[in-house]
Formats: sequence, structure tokens, C-alpha cells
Amino acid sequence: MSTTSEPTVLETVTEQVRAFARTVDGAPTVTIGIVTPLSLPGDPTAGTLTARGALIGAEYVRDHGGIRDGLQFDFVVRDDQETVTLDGGTMPRSAVGALAKVAIVDRALAVLGPWHLRYTEEVADLADRIGVPLFIENAHPEVTARKRRAVFRTFTSMAERAPVLIRFAADQGFRRVGLVHADTVFGRSAAALLTAELKAAEEPMELYSVEFDQESTTDLRPQLREIQQWGPDVVINVGVVRTNHLIVQQAAEIGLLPQVPMLAPFQWPLRAPDYWKALGAHGLHLVWPATQFSPNWSGLTPIGRWFVDRYRDTYGTMPPDTALNAFTDITIIAQALRQADRVGRAELIDALEKGTFDTWRGPVSFTRGETHWHHSPPPVVLQQYQEIDQDISTVPIVYPPELRTAGYVRPGSST
Repeated sequence: MSTTSEPTVLETVTEQVRAFARTVDGAPTVTIGIVTPLSLPGDPTAGTLTARGALIGAEYVRDHGGIRDGLQFDFVVRDDQETVTLDGGTMPRSAVGALAKVAIVDRALAVLGPWHLRYTEEVADLADRIGVPLFIENAHPEVTARKRRAVFRTFTSMAERAPVLIRFAADQGFRRVGLVHADTVFGRSAAALLTAELKAAEEPMELYSVEFDQESTTDLRPQLREIQQWGPDVVINVGVVRTNHLIVQQAAEIGLLPQVPMLAPFQWPLRAPDYWKALGAHGLHLVWPATQFSPNWSGLTPIGRWFVDRYRDTYGTMPPDTALNAFTDITIIAQALRQADRVGRAELIDALEKGTFDTWRGPVSFTRGETHWHHSPPPVVLQQYQEIDQDISTVPIVYPPELRTAGYVRPGSST
């Protein structure tokens, strides 16, 4: 009998980093930190996708002449969940500790990877105090708006997503909205933004909202029955890791699905293999916000096409936008370093503020305005799986009308 155990996610990602390092062995390098969830209670799938995107970004830089003067990237990886159990289940202390090690001990030039909103503010505060450029990979609605000099983002935030979701609901004639949300920072901030948009809607909209404990809840049927008895036109599923699937599964068990349409506030269905394995036919017709990205999108630039082809060749699947974000951030860092006076943290920040950078969606620059400070989000679209086993390459855009590639299909309808 073999006693060999499966490698952990951290071990797998670490080995991938070492494999890349061997391809640039002998070249001068600059270190980038990846601080991201690679174990529970965090989202190790998100962390894995972030690391994959960063490494493919470094491959792109390597294959296109390096950063400058032969300089290449290398990486140091930290699981931002590594001391959660020692701190009684709190993510912020663990994530801040991981960032401090990467920035102070490993002296990373820049860091990317924060995924969970529960620690984003604390990690951003530390990065700003140290002066290490930090790229945020999540939808925290305010982290960049706080005007920190060292914090940047190329991903959409909930502040951009919530208005699109509620406009869509209003356009569909949904007036009674059921909202079930986790008690996490993401769950509560998403619920608050969605509630504010409902109150501001041109046509009156009613809300029935229930909150649940993310860590302990395994049965959401009582909360879902409350919403069902209220008689909603639509339900918004603000579950996060684990509970997002649970809400769909148990809504189907009690008959809330497919009778009532369901929306979600982030792009977790784009992890298509996990999604279809967990939900099967129950996953049909859910709607979620995403970036305007598809391997088949006509607006994809050459760097975007290169990314899609390399990711598919390496991993055998189409890339979700979690990996795309990290790829984008690494290639922007490389371009900024080429424009900088020298290779240093302060010079990198200065170049990021001043430059314009080639990305999968065209030129990107980091403005310093009231709405978007060091934040260049792509357009938000709403997507919907209309056939089982669709993925990012085939999923249609159903909203807004000017970007739509297919009409919205209500649950229970034939496609």
C-alpha cells in the first residue's frame, strides 16, 4: 500500500513557481510576492488561479524579451491562511503576517493576490505603510477609493456590479427581491450595496433579506423557505465559498428553483468544472456579473489571445477571469518597470501612476479620481449558462442590451 499523500495546494503552487524559476536560471531577477488563499478556510481555488495567471504573465514577459536589461521575474508565495487556526479563525492577522514576510523578509518589489474582503483593508494598510505596490484581486467596493498610494486594481468591484444587477432585475420586471447573504465582509457589503440600489430604483422594488453565519451553516433551507413564502420575483445568492453552491442545491430541493430566477454578485460559476460537478442541471440559468472577457471576444488584443492560448495549452481548460486578472497585473508591472527610472518600489509606483499599459482589453492607465483611484475596471456584463457544461468560451452575455450576445432565459424555459 502506498503511503504517499496528495500534495497540498501550497505545495503544488510552490513547485510550479520553482519550475518557472528553472526556466530563467542564470538571469537577473526581481521578486514578486503572491499572497493569496491556498488552504481552507480560504478559497484555495481562487489562490491557485491567481498563481497560475501570475506565472503565465511571467512566461509572457520572459518570451517577449524580459523586463529590461535581461531582467526576469521570480516569485515568493505565501498562503494568506497559514496562521488562521492559530488566531482563532481570523483571516486578517494571518494575511497581514503573510504580506509582512513577503514584503519585509523576502523584499518583494510588489505583491499581488488578496482575494478575500475579510482582510483586504488591513493588508492594504500595511502595504501602503511599507510602500510596497499591492494589486488587489477582489471586489472590495472601497479599498482603492481610499486613495492609498501603493494600492492598485484592474478588477471590477461590487460598486460597479451592484447597479448593473439591479438595473437588470428592474428591466426584467422583478419587483420583489429576496436576498440571502453570508455574514462575511463580502456578504454584508454586497447586501448593503444591492439594498441601496434597490431603494434608488426608478420603479418601487421590495426587499426581503436574510443573513446566515458563513462558517457554521450547513442547512439554509429554513432561510430559503422564508423567502419562498414571501413570494419573490427573484433571489440574489450572496453565498461565498461553499455556501454559494449550497444555496443553489437547497433552493432546488425546496422548489424555489427553477420557479424563481436567481442572481449572484460575483463570477464563481466561471469555475466551470467545479460548478457543473456540484450543481448539474440546477446550475442552469443563474445570472452573474463578470468582466467583458471571452476567448472568442472580438475585442481581445494580441496579448489577450496569447494568454488564452497559453493557459489552454498548459491546463487544458479555458481561463476564468481570476487567472486573467493576475496575468494582467504581472504584465502591467513589467511594462511599468520598463518605463521607470530604475527598479525600485517607489519608482514602480510612480511609473504605474504615469504610464499607459497594453492589456487583453486595450490600453489601461491608473487615474486618481474620486470614483476610481488606481483602479481601472473593465466593463461589467451579466452572463448566464443556458446549456449544461458551458464554460467561459461559450457562455453568453445577456446584459446590458448593447453588449448582449443572447437573450436572457428564465429558469424552467427551453433554451
